[in-house]
Amino acid sequence: MGRASSSTSAPELSIAGAGSPPHGGLQVHLALLLVQVLFGVFHVVGKAVLTEISPLALAGSRVALAAPVLVAVAAWRDRYLPGWRDLGWLALLGFLGVFTNQLLFMIGLSYTTASNAAILMPSIPVFALALSVLLRVQRATPARTLGVLSAGAGAVVLLDPTGFTLTDDTILGNLLILANCLSYSAFLVLQRPLVQRLPWRTVIAGTFVFGGAGVLAVSAQDLVALTRQPVSPAVWVAVLYIGLLVTGLGYFLATWAVRRSSPTLVAAYTTLQPLLAVALAAVLLGERPGWREALGFTLIALGLLGVSRRS
Repeated sequence: MGRASSSTSAPELSIAGAGSPPHGGLQVHLALLLVQVLFGVFHVVGKAVLTEISPLALAGSRVALAAPVLVAVAAWRDRYLPGWRDLGWLALLGFLGVFTNQLLFMIGLSYTTASNAAILMPSIPVFALALSVLLRVQRATPARTLGVLSAGAGAVVLLDPTGFTLTDDTILGNLLILANCLSYSAFLVLQRPLVQRLPWRTVIAGTFVFGGAGVLAVSAQDLVALTRQPVSPAVWVAVLYIGLLVTGLGYFLATWAVRRSSPTLVAAYTTLQPLLAVALAAVLLGERPGWREALGFTLIALGLLGVSRRS
């Protein structure tokens, strides 16, 4: 099992000069599409789960199920222990991508509307591109910039921004959702240089060890209460889906995609979630897409094409 010692440890994470990542390939796009399908179904399944268990209990269950699997896979495939100087970066990624990302969203959603939260989510690729350029992880080419703006605009068109409300009751929630988007964007951007020099499975496993520990500490009381309350078998199956597939497999594939492509492309794919919701409504509810859906789809498709082009 490899281990970085004080004499052989790789240098500290270098943000500047990481260069422009490659555009990935068909496998990257298919993986990112699967991630968005998993998260798209999560929005529906999660609502059903939250009727029986608390948000903190769900958050704790997610990391309790995903973290051991990710650690086991990393130990089996990588056989690598990060050096002391890398542990700080893994802790930061855990704080941004797991602890803050999950808790800010759930708390923010309780102080604002679901429509507001959905409309604010397309800010993720915008934040990711801005942070990538600021930290010199990648360059803001015209195609990449226009692609991010196009994909974000397409998602907003699908979500109907006229439904956004800004009142005294929603300001705090809106700010927390925006902070969640910024936190996840920073996680993607800072992850890119680290997965270039450490085994990527070890990176996501270490992220969940640190971030998951924080989530479990905050949700411990709700998890204990969960063992004392009746929960239907269907909800337990849904919790397994959320923990193992949405959280475990979703983060696993997203980290692999960051290594193979760029944080901006991974972030841009989040704009597909409202499009998937429209598709599910058409298949399951018989709803017929109109001009708004067609325009949103076109803008998102053009945006992803622009972001995925080589610089």
